[in-house]
Amino acid sequence: MARTVAGLPEGSRLSDFITLGVLAGTFPARKIHEVLRETGRESERQRRLPAHVMVYYVIALALYMEVSYGEVLRCLVEGLQWLGRPVKHLRQTSRVGISKARTRLGFEPMQRLYDELVHPIATERTRGAFYHCAAQDRSWRLVSLDGSTLDIPDEEANAAAFGRPPSSRGQSAYPKLRFVSLAEWGTHVLFASSEGAYREGEIELASKVLPKLRPGMLCMADRYFFGYPLWREASATASDLLWRVRNNIVLPRLGAFTDGSYLSAIYASPTERRREQSGIAVRVIEYTLESKETSQRNATIYRVITSILDPDAAPARDLAALYHERWEIESAFDELKTHLRGRRVVLRSKTPDLVLQEFYGLLLAHYAVRALMHEAALAADIDPDNVSFVHSVRVVRRKIQTARGLGGSGPGDLASPFSPSTNGPSA
Repeated sequence: MARTVAGLPEGSRLSDFITLGVLAGTFPARKIHEVLRETGRESERQRRLPAHVMVYYVIALALYMEVSYGEVLRCLVEGLQWLGRPVKHLRQTSRVGISKARTRLGFEPMQRLYDELVHPIATERTRGAFYHCAAQDRSWRLVSLDGSTLDIPDEEANAAAFGRPPSSRGQSAYPKLRFVSLAEWGTHVLFASSEGAYREGEIELASKVLPKLRPGMLCMADRYFFGYPLWREASATASDLLWRVRNNIVLPRLGAFTDGSYLSAIYASPTERRREQSGIAVRVIEYTLESKETSQRNATIYRVITSILDPDAAPARDLAALYHERWEIESAFDELKTHLRGRRVVLRSKTPDLVLQEFYGLLLAHYAVRALMHEAALAADIDPDNVSFVHSVRVVRRKIQTARGLGGSGPGDLASPFSPSTNGPSA
């Protein structure tokens, strides 16, 4: 899909649209130089578009999905006086030059930057981020596991690398990239992600993000993800789990609790269940959701299992209510795919490596906006859900600080205008 240079209003300036301060505060230049060195992608000679500049450029591309390469660069150039060379050389950089610079950068530095810098950011003051048990003075950080897809350009290389979904009328319009993420509820931060071809299953991709679970987290997942191997992997992280299971899964009653839940165990196979070998203890909660439109006979029966075996620590009623809040991750995907990327906008990269680069640039941009929103919510003492994501993106686009410290003369840091030590505008 072509991007038009008319994507920004006439007379637009970087100071109106791009917040280098937010990007540099979230992704410090010294860390970018470190990642570039570790991945062997640091520029060996001075170029018009050195590697560290391209990192910020790729993130900026995610903020302007409907704007052409050249127009994003034009706006970026107006804020890059700190480069220490004539700006006109950058202005003369062609689309081909930009593509070559992106190809030199590759996707590995963007992936490494995401893996090392993106993490859960909620504090005890963050509303909606934790489940608290007053009786036992315990709390869990709430996270969700789920997957989604992104449309990518209809290029032969992309189709070969990622594949297409089946269609009743030939083939689908676009190849698709599949990904699975872990999301922190209170902030919507997608703090762990794994991508792959459309033909890859979400179970396989989920296995790659589970190591990011930590003790003190309560992870929720839909019934599609449940299986003995994946549950065992997730349990090995020492985090707690609350996953829905299919109603036909055999869960023997090994004991009952006063809150209506019961003790059971899951096994790797029916044979091991009969022999009671290698079972993992779980607590089962069964309930229905009824409404005025749904009779009791037709009410959906929900069945969830949890690794929290003590009903006093997490009563069945609380966990049943919590499970239905796991859709927080769908809101995060909506922000990534609709509000940030834009409706019906396909990723712009035409080679598999650049598709991955753009994907991680999109995740990094989402994290920068979400970190901004979290700071604003803490300052106002409100739930981050009450801060507009769309408005926050606009703030990131138009607010800028002096960008010293990002120049080619050496790495440096730039404080975010929304850090607690400053009085930047709230979202």
